[in-house]
Amino acid sequence: MIEFEGVGHSYDERTVLDGVDLRLSEQRVAFVGANGSGKSTLARMINGLVRPSRGRVLVDGLDVAREGRAVRRRVGFVFTHPDSQIVMPTAGEDVAFSLRKQGLSKAERQQRAVEMLARHGLEGYAEHPAHQLSGGQKQLLALCSMLVLEPDVLVCDEPTTLLDLRNKRHFGEVLAGLEQQVVLVTHDLDLLDGFDRVIVLDQGRVVADDVPDRAVGFYRELIG
Repeated sequence: MIEFEGVGHSYDERTVLDGVDLRLSEQRVAFVGANGSGKSTLARMINGLVRPSRGRVLVDGLDVAREGRAVRRRVGFVFTHPDSQIVMPTAGEDVAFSLRKQGLSKAERQQRAVEMLARHGLEGYAEHPAHQLSGGQKQLLALCSMLVLEPDVLVCDEPTTLLDLRNKRHFGEVLAGLEQQVVLVTHDLDLLDGFDRVIVLDQGRVVADDVPDRAVGFYRELIG
């Protein structure tokens, strides 16, 4: 359960979120809205990348601002630009690096990495230079590096922005098959098929909260 209680946030004198109250229990939830609507800021609060100026955010009862370390063990985050998350020379090393604090031997970390890559479309790429992967493969690698930690929640902030149509579809299929609760920030409305709930933000406020068809219809009218 993810809870936003009276959440507001400002950068200097600019308010980007104001009075957000939400309880997210569904497995597939999406935030949509125009640029500057506050959707990415809201998503980044789920694992403490951004702390609210007002109100509080809870993940399974844990206050993100006060118990950030415990929250981050439960919440994985995938950014728009996978290069910002790739830190090791090869794909296998990058996934294994995520396990460095798990008390596993090097061989165990490597094996877990190989298995995770194979599970999500990167079989045989463990030794491949990470930064020489295609854009779609890099995004899958970033996803694998989060999923190998077995988080309860996966937050994805516009993960398909840099991908072509084929890779967008593939990434969407991967998300659809995950066991984790997924919170997706996106402009790609085609990704919302099969989602349980879509929340529309405008100027820092929730203006619609419904099943995808109705929420997306409202959003299309909003942006005209």
